[in-house]
Amino acid sequence: MNFKDRRGVGFAVIAAIYILATAGAIFLYRALPFSFWLNLLIADAAATVFVFIFSVILKNASVYDPYWSVQPPVILIACAFKAEMNAVRVLLLIAVCFWGVRLTANWAYTFHGLAHQDWRYTMLKEKTGKFYPVINFVGIHMVPTLVVYACILPAVFAFEYEAAWNAGSVVFFLLSLGAAIMQGIADIQMQRFRKRKSGGFIRDGLWKYSRHPNYLGEILMWWGVAGAVVSVMPSRWYLAVGALLNTLLFCFVSLPMAEKRQAKKDGFEKYKKQTRILLPIKK
Repeated sequence: MNFKDRRGVGFAVIAAIYILATAGAIFLYRALPFSFWLNLLIADAAATVFVFIFSVILKNASVYDPYWSVQPPVILIACAFKAEMNAVRVLLLIAVCFWGVRLTANWAYTFHGLAHQDWRYTMLKEKTGKFYPVINFVGIHMVPTLVVYACILPAVFAFEYEAAWNAGSVVFFLLSLGAAIMQGIADIQMQRFRKRKSGGFIRDGLWKYSRHPNYLGEILMWWGVAGAVVSVMPSRWYLAVGALLNTLLFCFVSLPMAEKRQAKKDGFEKYKKQTRILLPIKK
């Protein structure tokens, strides 16, 4: 059996890559002479380049998949080590770590080994041909890193500057927590549906009213983080740009790709008429 088909070997390889990427990013962050947010951006981008190199070596862009959910908790935990904790920081740390652990666990559950690559990356490779290396680096690796960096930046600011909690921070914390829970429920429902191998479209639970409740949860998660910080630091309103970019990424990239794939199945038009694309509200 090829080592790429061994799930355990795949986990070990991914873990080693990410440990080395994290260690290198921490070293670079501490060595750079710029402001904390620029140091973080450069270190984050460097870690992404490191992961990208191994995705090329292993000929599998899905090596990057866990980066989305690993990056924010690692950053906030690092921030927590050097900051005095207060209510706002604790709430943000809980929300982001809960989201990250849950999403990473879902990735691990669906991980089949290094021989398996996300269908979206394979489709992009087939469509872009010789331009795929550029698409792979920019579109699959660097753009998502920059978007998630922008999403976690409000929380980083809350760790760097003093911010007293208020009702808004609690409300938005609950939004983030609720969004992560909704994602978890949606993922469990989808996994159960796939195990049944009944084909067609999932029409149970959250999926009965929304074609993409997991995407909705991801969007709301980062609006919650941004809102929790902006509510206590209103002069930093521009930090909500990360949540906006994340929303645009899902609405104009992820959703259209998923919808296009679903449209190939029989009965999609009927399913589309009966179920909203995002909001779980009965039509």
